[in-house]
Amino acid sequence: MTMIVRVSDWLNSIVRAAAGLSLVVMVVLLGIQVVARYLFSDPPAWTEEGARYAMVWAGLLGATMAFRAGSDPVLLNLPALQSGVAGIAARLLRAAAVLLFLLPIWWYCIFGPNADPARGFVARSMARDTESMGLSMAWFTMALPLSISIIGVHLLAQLAGQRNPLHHPEDPS
Repeated sequence: MTMIVRVSDWLNSIVRAAAGLSLVVMVVLLGIQVVARYLFSDPPAWTEEGARYAMVWAGLLGATMAFRAGSDPVLLNLPALQSGVAGIAARLLRAAAVLLFLLPIWWYCIFGPNADPARGFVARSMARDTESMGLSMAWFTMALPLSISIIGVHLLAQLAGQRNPLHHPEDPS
């Protein structure tokens, strides 16, 4: 069980760096876009497209960090349910809700109709290129199943005993 917690910690440190890099890339590309537009009246199209994809990566990677930290949006905050049977039930209910939401999305990223991997979201995006950069769209669509997979690792780590996301630091209990 401590192995999955270590993997979660390791993934989170990599994701933190990648999300930060994505934000830097986004800001640099937007800066180039602004300078080219207002000083030279000739903005390159690839800067807007690159900034958009960097924003997608930063947002999805940031979502994994928020989930791990327990900062993701919750429908019901139950700080009283920290331990015992009620705490276990709350963690399992949360895990079930997360899986119910994310597993179908992950499934259709990888598999299409009739469980055909060639018709999944990522496979279909391999056949398409970005408009101005000419890169395969798979480089950008992979952010979705990858972030869902990372959230899955964080969820397993939380169930294995990593910091309880239902516990908030301002609550001394």
